[in-house]
Amino acid sequence: MSEPTETTLIKTPDASSKNVFGFWVYLMTDCVLFASLFATYAVLQSNTNGGPSGAVLFSLRYALTETLILLTSSFTCGLGVLALNRGHKDKVLKWFSVTFILGLSFLVMEINEFNHLVQQGDSWRRSGFLSSFFTLVSTHGLHITIGLLWMIVLMIQVLKKGLKPGTVRRLTYLAMFWHFLDVVWIFIFTIVYLRGAIYP
Repeated sequence: MSEPTETTLIKTPDASSKNVFGFWVYLMTDCVLFASLFATYAVLQSNTNGGPSGAVLFSLRYALTETLILLTSSFTCGLGVLALNRGHKDKVLKWFSVTFILGLSFLVMEINEFNHLVQQGDSWRRSGFLSSFFTLVSTHGLHITIGLLWMIVLMIQVLKKGLKPGTVRRLTYLAMFWHFLDVVWIFIFTIVYLRGAIYP
């Protein structure tokens, strides 16, 4: 079977299918997980145990850079889906590769922030505030890691087998997952970093 031409449109998963519904259910369970972590953070954010608050520990400029990188990765992921819908294999690989690089850059920055905090003695063991912070942000980072691994596997599949229906479906789910993580990060940036800077 020949590769799709420039004008070929690839059929994406039907929004009413059981698989799509099941994936939406999974995303909703993740929403519940993150909502619980946000609630925990809201309760413990003032519990610093005599240590520094977020206003002292966090760099708003650094967090904003992370945010811009992740939002840009969401944009390039969207371009990858557009290329997917049009059957442009090379463009799919290109845009998801850019998305991967941006996602990896975000993850490296997040790990660097954690390492900096731990090195200066502000680990998750110091206070309830820091425990809730590390738990919330690292859970998001774990999801980013899973998304990056998933992306590698699917790009290898596209490279070797082309845009098969199963691969197209999984790439579509991956894009939904990635956009979801961007939305979660916007809440993290707003509630943890921006609010912490405004209301120390």
